[in-house]
Amino acid sequence: MNSHLSHPSANMNDNRSKEQTLLWQMDSGIHTGVTTSVPSIAGRDELENGNNINDASNSALNFDQWSEAAFGTSITDDMVDEMNQQLNQTRSQRVRAAMFPETLEEGMEIPSTQLDPNQQTAVQRLSEPSQMLKHAVVNLINYQDDADLATRAIPELIKLLNDEDQVVVSQAAMMVHQLSKKEASRHAIMNSPQMVAALVRAMSNSNDLETTKCAAGVLHNLSQHRQGLLAIFKSGGIPALVKLLSSLVESVVFYAITTLHNLLLHQEGSKMAVRLAGGLQKMVNLLQKNNVKFLAIVTDCLQILAYGNQEGKLIILASGGPQELVRIMRTYSYEKLLWTTSRVLKVLSVCSSNKPAIVQAGGMQALATHLTHSSQRLVLNSLWTLRNLSDAATKQDNLEPLLTNLVHLLGTNEINVVTCAAGILSNLTCNNVLNKQIVCQVNGIEALVRTVIQAGDHEEITEPAICALRHLTSRHPDAVIAQNAVRLHYGLPVIVKLLQPPSRWPLIKAVIGLIRNLALCPANHAPLRENNAIPRLVNLLSKAYQETQRQRSSVASTGSQASAYTDGVKMEEIVEGTVGALHILAKDSHNRAIIRDMSVIPTFVQLLYSDVENIQRVAVGVLCELASDKEGAEMIEAERATAPLTELLHSRNDGVATYAAAVLFRMSDDKPQDYKKRLSMELTNSLFREDTVNWGNATADMDMGLMAAEDAFHDPMYQGSQGPPSVHSVGSRHNPYQAAYDTQGLDSLATHGNYGHIETPMDLGDPSNLGFDPLESNLPPQTPHSQQGQQTGSQVAPWYDTDL
Repeated sequence: MNSHLSHPSANMNDNRSKEQTLLWQMDSGIHTGVTTSVPSIAGRDELENGNNINDASNSALNFDQWSEAAFGTSITDDMVDEMNQQLNQTRSQRVRAAMFPETLEEGMEIPSTQLDPNQQTAVQRLSEPSQMLKHAVVNLINYQDDADLATRAIPELIKLLNDEDQVVVSQAAMMVHQLSKKEASRHAIMNSPQMVAALVRAMSNSNDLETTKCAAGVLHNLSQHRQGLLAIFKSGGIPALVKLLSSLVESVVFYAITTLHNLLLHQEGSKMAVRLAGGLQKMVNLLQKNNVKFLAIVTDCLQILAYGNQEGKLIILASGGPQELVRIMRTYSYEKLLWTTSRVLKVLSVCSSNKPAIVQAGGMQALATHLTHSSQRLVLNSLWTLRNLSDAATKQDNLEPLLTNLVHLLGTNEINVVTCAAGILSNLTCNNVLNKQIVCQVNGIEALVRTVIQAGDHEEITEPAICALRHLTSRHPDAVIAQNAVRLHYGLPVIVKLLQPPSRWPLIKAVIGLIRNLALCPANHAPLRENNAIPRLVNLLSKAYQETQRQRSSVASTGSQASAYTDGVKMEEIVEGTVGALHILAKDSHNRAIIRDMSVIPTFVQLLYSDVENIQRVAVGVLCELASDKEGAEMIEAERATAPLTELLHSRNDGVATYAAAVLFRMSDDKPQDYKKRLSMELTNSLFREDTVNWGNATADMDMGLMAAEDAFHDPMYQGSQGPPSVHSVGSRHNPYQAAYDTQGLDSLATHGNYGHIETPMDLGDPSNLGFDPLESNLPPQTPHSQQGQQTGSQVAPWYDTDL
């Protein structure tokens, strides 16, 4: 056994163990795992697998090779002992260097135990939280010191700020400004109402720029805390700050506007105080500056002050705000400034006074340039603003880029973008032949039909899209192409489907007008018939006529005026629209047969007794078409239509009189010659004609001026307001079937001439169901419309003020 222990291999094994221990000591727990996994050192697994003592000897040799490779030389026992002694002696210094480096002597070098410079030692990792703790303790000590200092100094500083010597006041303001830069002393200042009041007085009364600058700087620092905002507000700081907006020193103006901005954002009562102090006028004047970040703050203040306040909007208008805001939208590219400016314009765009001013300043064109911007919030704000402005911009030129972008935006997946784009297109295609042609040329019909198909039950999209299609399918050189395009892009089935629930009356009214226009194209007659357009129109006519009867019965029984609107639409308009559409469809012989079979002729005859001239006109027009067939003429005569038709010969409306004459003449085809002669003389005398008219062909190309083909669509929220009068009463006549119409309050959206249509762009409020800001109302109505010399008193109903 002893001989075995003295064997050289055993000695070598001891050496190996010593070397392994050395390596563990070298790691010292600082970088555990780095040196303990060297593959040249024999481990337990190797010995358990039957490695002999010679393997251990080889391991020792491998260690020598590794140490030589790692350190450039072979490590001896003496070297190891020296390294251990050095590490032990410098341990405390390493800890001190990591945690308290400021205590070491300058230039002192501390040996590092890092083998891998890319990884921290344990002491270095521990030093970070210890340093944080040390700094926290130091900060607490300093915070308390600052608070104590400020508390002791404030009473004296108040006295100095109230001193008569301006030099003393200036020095005191500088000291307070320095104190306000530290949080602890800042809290002490804002907790002293006397100090804040003294600062406000010094800022208001001093003629020294340095005093004013320092005092304004203190208020700016205080405004970063809610308690500081309250202190400024209570001390009357807002009028003093507004006064500083006229300063010639930029830093003073900056302090004032940023402080006011914080007050407007977070301090209740600040908005009214700023308005009363004349802040709006001064802020509008600041829009002439050229610092984009400064302008962003100013425009945000204007938006806050104008939102929900009509007086504020008018002040901005009187100060030249719309022109300056439009200039900013044209001039700068800083996204935040463009966004804040678009928000102000959006607020102003629902003001009936600001709206034309923005349009005249080039607001439509300026906003249109940002529809392709990468900022989604800027694009959306620009769209809402354009939507609100669009009813006042129907006569604007240079809108081709805007119209092209709007058609493109109809293809996006963002519901708000599509809603705005459809609404703007609807208004800009009213009464503007050039805009209609442009939209048609850039595939607008296809885009709008696709939008209607994809929108489903989203009426905030389908209604303006249908209205835009209604405008594009009438009264411009490409109207026939548009009428065909709706069919070619598979729009007829979905359009006819919208005539039934869940569609609401505003959308139904728009669809009726579109179908009437589509029916002007003979190629659409069969597809409309195949999609059951005629039965649905007749069903709507029946519902609307029954509702008008119910309302008149309510008036007769209660003696009070019944509500004239259902979902913002008068049922007389639905009656007028459905009968007018059936009139155009009846030009086709197959359609006439379907209409005759639906037992609707008695309703047409009863409508001849209406006191609403437009309803008389469409009713006599559809009877004229139906009377072109012998079966139809007999059915009309069987309903005792001769008497009302004879009376309509004396109508002041030439269209009504002409249609009535044509129906009577066609009804007389199988009558004796003497009857025809007497009728011809009666017609000639009634119509004041000098020559006999060929009544059989009189209406072949006559286009009735029924419900406005380009009337603006109703906003979904539009409820209960009286619309503009558009119908002409002709004096009551006895109706053997029913009581005479009560003409009071029977209004429509537009006035119609004999053979034409008034197009009325719509002042578009933002739909409440989109989740945007609350609505405001009570805007003044727009100016009257007239056509062909007829005085109408027509006005667009008041719309909603939707500040977003």
